[in-house]
Amino acid sequence: MTNDQPPRPSRRGFLKAGGAAVAAGAGLGTGLAAPQAALAKAQPHSADPQMAVEPFYGAHQSGIVTPQQSHTYVAALDLTTDRRDDVIALLRAWTDAAARLTQGGTAAALPAGDAGDNKSAPDSGDALGLGPNGLTVTFGFGPGLFAKDGKDRYGLAARRPAALVDLPRFNGDQLIAEKTGGDLFIQACANDQQVAFHAVRQLARLAYGTAAMRWGQAGFLSGPRGQTPRNLMGFKDGTNNPSTAKPQLMNEFVWAGASADAPWMEGGTYTVVRRIRITLEHWDNMELGFQEQVFGRHKYSGAPIGKKNEFDAVDLKEEDKDGNPVIPENSHVRLSNQASNNGAQILRRSYSYNDGTNFYIERWPPWRQETEYDAGLIFVAHQSDPRTGFIPINERLAKFDMMNQFTTHVGSAIFAVPPGAKPGSYIGAGLFET
Repeated sequence: MTNDQPPRPSRRGFLKAGGAAVAAGAGLGTGLAAPQAALAKAQPHSADPQMAVEPFYGAHQSGIVTPQQSHTYVAALDLTTDRRDDVIALLRAWTDAAARLTQGGTAAALPAGDAGDNKSAPDSGDALGLGPNGLTVTFGFGPGLFAKDGKDRYGLAARRPAALVDLPRFNGDQLIAEKTGGDLFIQACANDQQVAFHAVRQLARLAYGTAAMRWGQAGFLSGPRGQTPRNLMGFKDGTNNPSTAKPQLMNEFVWAGASADAPWMEGGTYTVVRRIRITLEHWDNMELGFQEQVFGRHKYSGAPIGKKNEFDAVDLKEEDKDGNPVIPENSHVRLSNQASNNGAQILRRSYSYNDGTNFYIERWPPWRQETEYDAGLIFVAHQSDPRTGFIPINERLAKFDMMNQFTTHVGSAIFAVPPGAKPGSYIGAGLFET
């Protein structure tokens, strides 16, 4: 759960305080259409998270290398239609609505004035006046879009990328069917919790009759802007990520190329989502030194054990005076490190979650049965190929990581996230039209 990356860059793309940009933003706030150019790129503004605007259209979907916002709502839906045209119509509607929502607008144009009519409301209205809040909306396709129960529902089976594999069962998995899988994926991230949930709510509403909700999960991220956030275990989370500021690293580890079996995925990525419950009651009773041994890092500074600063290089060869590794053999940092995984890296963009409490039986001694926190991590990882990224890394972690005595993977899904859409087109057009 810990990876090294330079401090997060400051949030980019803000709506200009005056002139035409304000006019466009004001129009979107009332549900009116805005020029496609305004929807295509972010515009500068003062550093107000509420007014931050991220682009929707582009070569890549936003929400992947975008600096993390403070809230997310991720969801998966199952398709209920047998008609290919229905799927295309849904993706067109989603693209149009997402482009409007990310600019601070409503899912569809609002009627003039306050007079109601006999038509369905174009938007639930609960996010009116909240601002764009840096909202990004990211879409993905699960294996079930291509074939399900042995059936090629939409004539897409031959276009399923080889990299979109069914994830194996990992050691210790206790997956819950209702929190696993899905044909379509939506990730909404924003600087406001309600804005993120509102976006998914509107998109799910547009899917009625074509797709139904399978699972949804809200998450949050805390910490000063530009610093590595901490997870619920109290450690900095995301330190060792490949730098999103280096295009060569993104091309190597994150963006998919134009493979022969899936040319439509060029500029996209493959996203793994795992819901990881953390037994916080057990963790909180561990001594600080033991916690640091589990992670392989100092808790407060975030530095590798034996170092002083968060971004000091991880030295896996360093030994103590007795000849033992300074960073333990079964620590999370060692097992997940690039040097331990044939040079593989993934881009983690995870969030914490807290769903209150529930009754649990602990997996490890003393095997207590009691009401405990239902809280943990929404692990989200992007990579150019999960067969060389997440799967081999997690196989190693699942077998040997000391952290496993405090964590349980209860939800899992994998998605092919296509490249960004062009104005006038829609997400995934390359899959359906080539």
